[in-house]
Amino acid sequence: MTASLARRLGLTDAVVVGLGAMIGAGVFVAFAPAAARAGSLVWAALAVAAVVAVCNALSSARLAARFPAAGGTYVYGRELLGPLPGFLAGWGFVVGKTASCAAMALTAGLYVWPGHAHVVAAVAVLALTLLSVLGVQRTATASKVLVAIVLGVLAVFVVAAWTAAPVPPDLVQPPPPVDGEAWPARIVGVLGGAGFCFFAFAGYARIATLGEEVRDPARTIPKAVVVAISVVIVVYAVVLASTVQVLGVGGVAAGPAPVLDAAERIGGGQLEPVVRVAAGIAALGALLGGILGVSRTTMAMARDRHLPPTLAAVHPTTRTPYVAEVCVGVVVAGIVLVADVRQAIGFSSFAVLVYYLVANAAALRLPREHRRLPAWVPALGALGCVVVAGSLPRESVVAGLLVFAVGGVVYAVTRRQALGPGVPSQT
Repeated sequence: MTASLARRLGLTDAVVVGLGAMIGAGVFVAFAPAAARAGSLVWAALAVAAVVAVCNALSSARLAARFPAAGGTYVYGRELLGPLPGFLAGWGFVVGKTASCAAMALTAGLYVWPGHAHVVAAVAVLALTLLSVLGVQRTATASKVLVAIVLGVLAVFVVAAWTAAPVPPDLVQPPPPVDGEAWPARIVGVLGGAGFCFFAFAGYARIATLGEEVRDPARTIPKAVVVAISVVIVVYAVVLASTVQVLGVGGVAAGPAPVLDAAERIGGGQLEPVVRVAAGIAALGALLGGILGVSRTTMAMARDRHLPPTLAAVHPTTRTPYVAEVCVGVVVAGIVLVADVRQAIGFSSFAVLVYYLVANAAALRLPREHRRLPAWVPALGALGCVVVAGSLPRESVVAGLLVFAVGGVVYAVTRRQALGPGVPSQT
């Protein structure tokens, strides 16, 4: 019998894990490319991303309540749509979020010690991997500390942005032009900006992937998802408004770290080192959540022998998938030592949007008494995933499609091995 994980997380723990995964480096870096694509309509881009994220979150919450097992949409897709959609969801999540974990680790390194970013990133990955192996309760406690620090710094930044002396008008940059300002082009720009904003939202899946470790999951997970994403939407909107107040939309689009740029201009630059440290801490929080989510999905896929069965091992004392956690940590640490993977953010967003496309399709298959949502919610979420994913940069879309094609080959091979020789494979 496959060992199960221990149910040690309550509502507050689950909410904080979700907050830590979402209020990561995204709030410090995602608004710049979004503003560059959407211009003065960056607010519309944020709103589109928020609507898609809410629909996805509601669908995921109901699915997690119905199937409270580790693995998230990999499990939901397998149970409601068939093994192939489930596998592709899990494959996209593992590959996309592994790249995202590396990006978060490098972001932390660049903020904390720019001259040695790769080494700092690798050390951070290994340290947080060890923390996750020691037990999910310790991980949730660490997430509470990280989230509290980041929210505190962001609150100070927001107050300073609105109370400090106004920035001279000549330093406030106008919005960047968006392809001649024609409305069709601006709509495409808004959708493209939404794709980058979605990267900052795409952490609530961590709550669902912990379904096997949450107490009373049928009630706890839906509440945790709704609370976490509601808090994040408010935080993002307030931080974006504060950053625009200082820099203007053009200033937000001009640099890779708009919150840091704004902090340098207010209060004589005294907030700049504090924001720098907070951004590093936020990236570490997102990295911690990423390791949790990827390792749980890896474990679920290993249980079904789509990945090596050893990855499904559960530690007898801490009741964590320690082999999967260690393997994920080692892979991410190796990536950050040899490459700058921040350019993979677009690919990560594409893979995760496909993951949520499967989640919404699975939610539509739930009986009404289990779905407890109007059918238009998962339908709108699915449509949003397709539209926003298609609006990402072409190289991200092409890379994502290639990775899913490779996943299809892996599925065909592992499916045939699991069924044994002479047994026809079914999807």
